[in-house]
Amino acid sequence: MKTPIRHARAVLLTLAAGLLLAACGQEEAPQQAQQGAGQERPPQPVEVTELARQDIALEKSYPSLLRSDDEVTLVARVTGTLEARHFEPGQLVEKGQTLFSIEPDVYQAAVNQREADLQSARAELARAQRDAERFERLLSQNSVSRQQVDQARAELGVARAAVAQAEAALASANLDLGYAEVTAPVSGMIGLSRVNVGNLVNHGTQLATITPLDPLEVRFQLPQRDAFELRRQLGNVASVEEIRAVLRVPAEDGAAEQTLEGHLDFLGSRVDEATSTVQASASFPNPEANVLPGQFVRVALEGLKRYDVLAVPEIAIGQGLMGAQVFVLDEENLARARTVDLGEVAGPWQIIREGLAPGDRVVMGDPTGIEPGTPIDPQAFDGDAGEIVEASAEDDAS
Repeated sequence: MKTPIRHARAVLLTLAAGLLLAACGQEEAPQQAQQGAGQERPPQPVEVTELARQDIALEKSYPSLLRSDDEVTLVARVTGTLEARHFEPGQLVEKGQTLFSIEPDVYQAAVNQREADLQSARAELARAQRDAERFERLLSQNSVSRQQVDQARAELGVARAAVAQAEAALASANLDLGYAEVTAPVSGMIGLSRVNVGNLVNHGTQLATITPLDPLEVRFQLPQRDAFELRRQLGNVASVEEIRAVLRVPAEDGAAEQTLEGHLDFLGSRVDEATSTVQASASFPNPEANVLPGQFVRVALEGLKRYDVLAVPEIAIGQGLMGAQVFVLDEENLARARTVDLGEVAGPWQIIREGLAPGDRVVMGDPTGIEPGTPIDPQAFDGDAGEIVEASAEDDAS
C-alpha cells in the first residue's frame, strides 16, 4: 500500500514529463513547417500552345456494299437449240467475245433464202421497169391504150415494193443470224451458264451474267454535315473526280487488309429525310480482280476537313468530376482544369465544341500527374499531335 507522500511524488513526475513532451512538440512543429515550405514541387515541363482556330483533316470512312454498275444478264434473242458454249464459268471475257451458239447454220440458211428472194424481186423489178418504159413509148405512138400504160405502171410499183420487202426480210434474217452467236456486250467475269448445251432456248431465255470488275463502283451515304463540308471543299476544285477515295476491304481469317485507290464520282444534291444522309459514289480501278462485287467495304475520302475549329491532341483530354477536361495555364503558369464539350476525333486530334476559346494556353501533352495548381514549365508545341500520341504510347509500353 502506497503512502500519501509516494503517491504525490508519482503524480508530480507524470505532470512534469507531460509538460516536457509538449514543449518539445511545440519546438519541432515550426521546424517541420519550415522544412515542408522548402520542398515545393518544381515546375513540370509540358508542351503548351496558345489555342487558335484551324482546319483539321478528318480520317473518316463510310460502310458500303460493292457493286458493279455495268453488270449484264445475257438473254437469247432467237429461238433454237443451244449448240455450243465458248467459255468456262468464272472466266474473264472480253467485249465482243463469242459466248454461245444457237443454231447459226439454220439462221445462215435463212439469210441465204432471203438473199435469193431479194435477187428474184430485183429481177422482177427490172422487167417491170422495161415494160413500163416500152408502154410509155408506144402510148406516144398511139399503139397502146392508156389502160395498158396504167397497168404497166402499177406492176412497176408492185415490183418496187417487193424489192423493199425482200430487203427488209434479208435485214431481219441477218439480225437473227447475228443473235445466233451470242457475244459479250461488256468485259468482265462471266458466271455459270443457266442453260445446258443441247437445250431449246426461246426469245428471252436467260443464259448467263457478266459482271465487270474493272472499275468497281461504290455507293455510300455521307452524314449531312460531312456532305456540306465536302461541298465547301469542292468549291476549290474543278470537279468531284479530284477528290481521292480509298477503298478498304476488312481483313478476314488473318489475311491482310486490301485497299484500292480511286476517286469520287458523284455527290448528291439533296438530304434523305429518313436518314439525314446524302448519297455519294466513287469508282476504283480493279485490274487484277482482287475485290469482288457484293463485299462489304469502307470508303474513306481524303482531304475531308472540319473548317475553323478548335482542337487539341486527343491525349490531352482527361476526365474530371464534371466530365472531359483539359488543363490551361493561368498568368502564373499554374495548371487549371477546364471542363470541355467534345466533338469529333480527327486522327490524333480531338475537336472541342465548347469550353475553350482562342488565346487560351492549353496543355497539349499527357495530363497524367497534373493537378489543379500544379506549376508548369511551358514548352513550345510543334503542332504535330501524332508525335505526342506516339511518345505517350511508347512511355506506356516501357
